Amino acid sequence: MKNRITDLFQIKYPIISGGMVWCSGWRLAAAVSNAGGLGLIGAGSMYPDILREHIRKIKIATNKTFGVNVPLLYPEIDKLISIIIEEKVKVVFTSAGNPKTWTSLLKENGIKVVHVVSSSKFAVKCEEAGVDAIVAEGFEAGGHNGREETTTLALLPQIKQVTSFPVIAAGGIATGNGMLAAMVLGAEGVQIGTAFALSEESSAHINFKQRALSIKEGETALCLKKITPVRLIKNEFYKRVEEAECKGATAEELRELLGRGRAKLGIFEGNLEEGELEIGQVASLIKKIKPVKQIVDEIIQEFNQSASEINKLEFPL
Repeated sequence: MKNRITDLFQIKYPIISGGMVWCSGWRLAAAVSNAGGLGLIGAGSMYPDILREHIRKIKIATNKTFGVNVPLLYPEIDKLISIIIEEKVKVVFTSAGNPKTWTSLLKENGIKVVHVVSSSKFAVKCEEAGVDAIVAEGFEAGGHNGREETTTLALLPQIKQVTSFPVIAAGGIATGNGMLAAMVLGAEGVQIGTAFALSEESSAHINFKQRALSIKEGETALCLKKITPVRLIKNEFYKRVEEAECKGATAEELRELLGRGRAKLGIFEGNLEEGELEIGQVASLIKKIKPVKQIVDEIIQEFNQSASEINKLEFPL
């Protein structure tokens, strides 16, 4: 399997792990890269010195390509970018901000740049900024999300209409069939978050993993839209947010309710009632904690089998 995404990153499979806060440390990123994909370290939950530590550890754990995901709203982003350049990271995924801000500097230092978008309007801005590829993320995804609430199925073809750049699909993809569907719609790769967040190598707390594995359809929801939309499992904290939003809470009131460290409390420390439990809708499909290598192998096996079956289909005109 070779295409523009595998060539861009020099990887075996066009599978990229999500750069998820409190899940995507060096162990998970290394495991994905060693399994043939592109592993990303999630810098959004790391102080600069911690990011440097994770980069140095992953260099020992794999000789494959890896990258770093950087939310552009990070308060010390200039320090993160400096560390990424100093440590000679080869790939950076950016999100939640203007792709023009750092793309030129990163590319001047030989770094491949990919930006995450939730609309075709921002895909055009990515092309103008000169990124190397674009992630089209539908609102099925866990964690922070786009305000447009466009599904991956609807978003992909719209983005393909406005750009010739390689597109990576994200949001609601955890299986080989999901990967195949995305590629039929024009994606050349997939970014997978939830399945890897619930893997053995994820740094998420076991309480969080087990709770996410138990959810059924409809047990996540997009909330905090007046601040930054985020998809959460419905728990006691979510219920308080929902009640406040129904009463017309202001953005400032919601920030006060959110406080600091909610995602760490839920995902990393395992507080299932008071923490933010960020996970995608596709979690209801996942039933077991598995090693990353098994997850990737199963995705590719199902992809190949389904692609073979689809190739046999033919409808007369």
